[in-house]
Amino acid sequence: MIYTVTLNPSIDYVIKVKELVKGHINRVNEEHVYPGGKGINVTRILKNLDNDNIALGFVSGFTGDYIINSLKELGLKSNFIKVEQGFTRINVKIKSEEETEINGQGPNIKKEELDEFYKVIDQLVDGDILILSGSIPSCLDEKLYEDIMKRVEHKNIKVVVDATKNLLLNVLKYKPFLIKPNNHELAEMFNVELNTTQDIIFYAEKLKEMGAQNVLISMGKDGALLVSEDNQVLISSVAKGEVVNSVGAGDSMVAGFISGYLKSQNYEDALRLGAASGGATAFSSDLATREFIDKLVKEIKIEKIKL
Repeated sequence: MIYTVTLNPSIDYVIKVKELVKGHINRVNEEHVYPGGKGINVTRILKNLDNDNIALGFVSGFTGDYIINSLKELGLKSNFIKVEQGFTRINVKIKSEEETEINGQGPNIKKEELDEFYKVIDQLVDGDILILSGSIPSCLDEKLYEDIMKRVEHKNIKVVVDATKNLLLNVLKYKPFLIKPNNHELAEMFNVELNTTQDIIFYAEKLKEMGAQNVLISMGKDGALLVSEDNQVLISSVAKGEVVNSVGAGDSMVAGFISGYLKSQNYEDALRLGAASGGATAFSSDLATREFIDKLVKEIKIEKIKL
């Protein structure tokens, strides 16, 4: 079974405003409401690609009920821990001349509630896949991802981590199956400028040396780059389309990559489906549909780079 973890999910309220004027009443031209959070995005794309999975994390209050009910309506499984204090956050994403985001805080998670979550993690078995996505709420220890990986390290579980900076660097000692920083996050981790593809390959290799089995770097309009456990360096092309949505593209890439890998055990196929899934979401107002992903897969070319 595949499990996704979203520690701080959200209701994403996405609105379009012709011109955002601060200090005045602004009328919305278009609005959408989605269950949000990086792990939930992964869950939705995995399901679109016919991969059964279970969403884990924490929810609270009436907004938490909305998350659970929305996923159920989409035919998705979840096993969230219900938190007493606070409510699941609402993130407002304003699309105007520029994109503006206002993210809520989220509930306060107590030790007993965290222990309930750990009991769920402890039930994972050999052959499962665990995907850890996004930031850790301020009310929890920043070593939480490390603690989760320590709990499962004696089992044959593939762990995927999509996080930033120290959250990612600190889990490398547990040898995650896949990590997915983007090129900007890669530069921040090593405090360097990445001016060429060779620079990106060099530091992706560094992350592999530090413990990651596979390193997937999303590079926006320049595609994606994979340094694989069998020492291949692969670069994907980008499908043609107009970017209308930057939210969830990286999560879609993770889901597509895992789905492609499970189907074929082949890293070229995994990267191709990952790149198509990320592009399909970037070209859509919501997360990508299966039909759109299947269409874009045909456009993605994979190049092998020899070092």
